[in-house]
Amino acid sequence: MAEYVVSVGMEVHAELMTESKMFCRCPVAFGGMPNTRTCPVCLGLPGTLPVPNERAVDMVMKAALALNCTVPTDSVFHRKNYFYPDQPKGYQVSQYGDTNPIGYNGYLEIPTSDGGTKQIKIRRVHLEEDTGKLMHFPGGGSGVDYNRAGVPLMEIVTEFPPDIESSEEAREYMVQLRAILIYIGVCDGKLEQGSMRCEPNISVRPKGSETYGTKSELKNLNSFKSVQLGIEFEAKRQSELLEKGETLLQETRGWNEQTQSSYPMRVKESEADYRYFPCPDLIPMHFTDEKIQSVRESLPELPLAKQRRYEKEFGLSSYDAGVLVSEQYWAHFFEETIKQGGEAKAICNWMNGEFARLLNETGQVGTVDGLAVEDKPGSKIRPAHLIELVSLIESGKISGKIAKTVFEECFGTGKMPSAVVEEQGLTVINDSSAIDAVVQQVLAANPTQVAQFKEGKESLIGFFVGQVMRQTEGRADPKTVQDALRAALRE
Repeated sequence: MAEYVVSVGMEVHAELMTESKMFCRCPVAFGGMPNTRTCPVCLGLPGTLPVPNERAVDMVMKAALALNCTVPTDSVFHRKNYFYPDQPKGYQVSQYGDTNPIGYNGYLEIPTSDGGTKQIKIRRVHLEEDTGKLMHFPGGGSGVDYNRAGVPLMEIVTEFPPDIESSEEAREYMVQLRAILIYIGVCDGKLEQGSMRCEPNISVRPKGSETYGTKSELKNLNSFKSVQLGIEFEAKRQSELLEKGETLLQETRGWNEQTQSSYPMRVKESEADYRYFPCPDLIPMHFTDEKIQSVRESLPELPLAKQRRYEKEFGLSSYDAGVLVSEQYWAHFFEETIKQGGEAKAICNWMNGEFARLLNETGQVGTVDGLAVEDKPGSKIRPAHLIELVSLIESGKISGKIAKTVFEECFGTGKMPSAVVEEQGLTVINDSSAIDAVVQQVLAANPTQVAQFKEGKESLIGFFVGQVMRQTEGRADPKTVQDALRAALRE
């Protein structure tokens, strides 16, 4: 089989976190009874006129600047004409052209396996309105929920020819883009709820060829894993068809999560089919230099820059720093803990280890440091808990094993580590006479292993240490235990 090169263009739609829709006052929310958040404007009834949501425009400009785009002085809305049941107007208000969208000619950097970065060029960042949601009933028939119709929607499109050449790069692009949009506060990034949607355009071509292949657009991808698997499947499917001498169609395909395969939906339209023209109901937008600079200055430190700073400033690995900055609340908790005196590497280990595990197990992910999500309460753990826990370990008052038990109790009750240690008597046993007594009991109970050790099987020292630690419930100092064992076994 010939070797093929994969090319991936990315179209990402992100619903903006505004309180109302793009051109009317209907509220924006997820779920709820169908068709209860609608009005004559978002239903496209005759005689209605749209009024733009200024907050949505500012959010798209913020995203465009975060993605290193140029923001034009003037920008207009267009009508994208097509008929489909989820679009009640018969057209979608969107933006068109190379330099008309709110942002164009930008780029996003993704980390590479060698510790560097790769630049993914972005063609445009534009603002449009979302469509309704089609629902197909098990017993037959379909319905349309227009609650989502008219919700402010930002589309981010990569440049052609594509810079993304693998499913791994596509996944990393999505990870970095989602983090940026969350950090700047314009989208919640919930792929599973559809507030952020990815539609990769995949094509393959023989290695060495300069001519790009026929692309297929993939829909219904609701996770990073689906994005990666979907691209891998499409690349394989297209390569196999080309090997058979078959012709590829430019089409839109859906992703089936259960079968891990794609299926045809419709032949993909071209731009000419949409008959774009400026929307006569909306006046052009004008952005002053002062306005653009004001939005630029409001940008926070972005995820990849923060990750690189953690690596340089705190000596963290690329992996650990990447986990810390993956969610804004997580990076915020880390920085607050360091600010209050925590040692970076130790705090990172506890956060990315036990703390993350307990949050996942209890469903409290996203609720750290009182930053509650929806109706969930915040975690009881505060920076002071981790700082005190690390201090107890470093002072030798508790062992690492005991610390995990202490932290679990703190997580459930909110008590400080020192209080848990005192209440439960969990301090490390350093008293040599007490440890000697347990050592003698362990050796007396395991005469066969003692004989084997004295015959030269010194690896059994680990077995004896484990037995002593078990009898002391993990409280004995491991070094003292090992010294006492070696002394007793030499007798």
